Amino acid sequence: MFKRFLFLIFIASFAVACLALPTPPVQPSNPTSTASIGPTTTVSLAPTATASVVSVDPAYLAHLPNPSLTPGDVLDVTTADICVSGYATKVRNVTDAVKNQVYQEYGILSHQPGSYEVDHLISLELGGSNSIKNLWPEPYTGDWNAHVKDKLEDKLHVLVCNGSLDLQTAQRAISTDWVAAYLKYIGQP
Repeated sequence: MFKRFLFLIFIASFAVACLALPTPPVQPSNPTSTASIGPTTTVSLAPTATASVVSVDPAYLAHLPNPSLTPGDVLDVTTADICVSGYATKVRNVTDAVKNQVYQEYGILSHQPGSYEVDHLISLELGGSNSIKNLWPEPYTGDWNAHVKDKLEDKLHVLVCNGSLDLQTAQRAISTDWVAAYLKYIGQP
């Protein structure tokens, strides 16, 4: 319980610090340091000067990945690439060894089957990569769980593919605070 409290304090401090930082341009990461398919790009967590900052209840912070472990990472793809039927299936490639590494990095030494999903922070259908920088153990329990995030991923994919939302905006929204993005694009669960 104390570890969770410290983690929440860390996340809250990090979020406040991010609000004060300028947003660097999205830069390609070193493709040789990732386990993903193709070149990748790390998405900045800091909001842009023109982005609206959504205030989120601190209770939601427990449902977000640790940004130092999972900052988000994307493949070098276009909207046309991700909007092809079957795209996510084609690029999905996360081995059991990588999943186990994700659990270890988050300090989850054992868990009941079906209690977590090793999830892509930026979903594959939004151009997310299979890099460990884009993976985290997302719980299936609680109000803000993996099933709820799946609905957001689907909604953002539709908005990007129908031209209502820019791909990088969707990637930044889901990687910065997927709960705030859910509230903005869908509403209360």
